[in-house]
Amino acid sequence: MPGMCLAVIPARGGSKRVPNKNLLAFGGKPLIAHTISAALTSGIFARVVVSTDSWEIADVSRAYGAEAPFVRDAGLSDDHTPVSVVTIDALSRLDPSGGEFEAVCQLLPNCPLRSSEDIAQSYNQFRATGAESQISVVRFGWLNPWWAMRRGEDMRLEPLFERELTRRSQDLPELYCPTGAVWWASPAYLHAHGSYHGPGRTGWEIAWQRGVDIDTVDDLSFAEALLSMAQEGNPNAGGPGGA
Repeated sequence: MPGMCLAVIPARGGSKRVPNKNLLAFGGKPLIAHTISAALTSGIFARVVVSTDSWEIADVSRAYGAEAPFVRDAGLSDDHTPVSVVTIDALSRLDPSGGEFEAVCQLLPNCPLRSSEDIAQSYNQFRATGAESQISVVRFGWLNPWWAMRRGEDMRLEPLFERELTRRSQDLPELYCPTGAVWWASPAYLHAHGSYHGPGRTGWEIAWQRGVDIDTVDDLSFAEALLSMAQEGNPNAGGPGGA
């Protein structure tokens, strides 16, 4: 129910693989602005808050309509802290008593192609199923994870799933990969488990075209190509409609 949900957008300033990633120009505006816009346009959230260690990101986030009421501690902005911990920190700052919000949505800014409609649909499933935690997932495409192999220094291959390796792809069950597009949980679940990953979590499927995580320069180029196709009206390209 709108008015009872909190959106947290974790956005640190120290990205190493793609420097200053959250402020890079993407589709004519900073990358983070797409996530802020999708959250605001969804109409679901009482508050849309950016948690960052960067004053510059905080200023840009406010300019695009989000709140940035604090700059988080440097200890929560290293390469090892799980992003769920950052979201829980924001929740604790914003709602110390724990009674204000029904649900907390984590929206990673490196998933700029997710739309406001995606957020709304994921929320509808979250409520309909009664889940305490729900993460977004995409189906694996032409790369079949059941046929995954490790390659050693001597170039020998070792299958991860030896029995499935000899089976036809159509005879194997679907597998899904998490994406940081739209994650939901109740505050009680987050405080109890310290993560969205815990007992009973469910998955909401997003179209792969809109579930792309940008972690590398190649990912950025791929996402830019998908955005360009969407803007040209390709119905199969996805894109941040409503964002």
